[in-house]
Amino acid sequence: MRLIDTHTHLDFPEFDADRQRLLDRATARGVERVVVLGVHAENLQRVWDLACAEQRVHAALGLHPVYLEQHRPEHLLELRGWLERLQGDPRLCAVGEYGLDYYLPELDPQRQQALFEAQLQMACDFDLPSLLHVRRSHAQVIATLKRFKPARAGIIHAFAGSFEEAREYLKLGFKLGLGGAATWPQALRLRKTVARLPLESVVLETDSPDMAPAMYAGLRNSPEHLPEIAVALAELIGIEAVALAEISSRNACELFGW
Repeated sequence: MRLIDTHTHLDFPEFDADRQRLLDRATARGVERVVVLGVHAENLQRVWDLACAEQRVHAALGLHPVYLEQHRPEHLLELRGWLERLQGDPRLCAVGEYGLDYYLPELDPQRQQALFEAQLQMACDFDLPSLLHVRRSHAQVIATLKRFKPARAGIIHAFAGSFEEAREYLKLGFKLGLGGAATWPQALRLRKTVARLPLESVVLETDSPDMAPAMYAGLRNSPEHLPEIAVALAELIGIEAVALAEISSRNACELFGW
């Protein structure tokens, strides 16, 4: 199988001891490209350094809503500066991870919305895809995307919405990131939705080190696990794993312009 992991956090400290070996093992298992995403101002340089050091790694830079209390107005200016300096560099593939998180009650929705819109505008300004974090906020994200109408869409990371919400994203040109969550038997609604999704809408991801699939319960997630995730999702959808790997990788390449 040839695979692309469209969402990881390989710069996190959990990987400091074996990052290179992990990438080598993932490559040996068919994972040809990995996207690493920024989440706050302090890790943007780390993400970029990793993309510069590793041909297999592509960088996305953004400010994650979960770190809302860490973000300052000047961090948006810094992010814009990064995007200006790196404009046209093939190692930069997207703006992200950003979006809305209504699951955590301490995260102020209005401040989140302002941060979301500022980054969505940057994605439009620099003609980059958006890698979006959407948790219990699909209606608001969809409404905002309809208002901004970005020329380049992106990925709804760790999609866990309804089939109706999936259709709204597809109308806007977005792909749906699928990973470990749908491998769990108890995720009944998500598994039913995944089985109905059109194949042209799907990209694969791990969200390493988080969201481990059922077959690696309780362990650090890793791009190495993407082949097993692909096998489990392909069984759910009713196609061969090799076919899902090929289609999802083609979808990712089209999205990122690879």
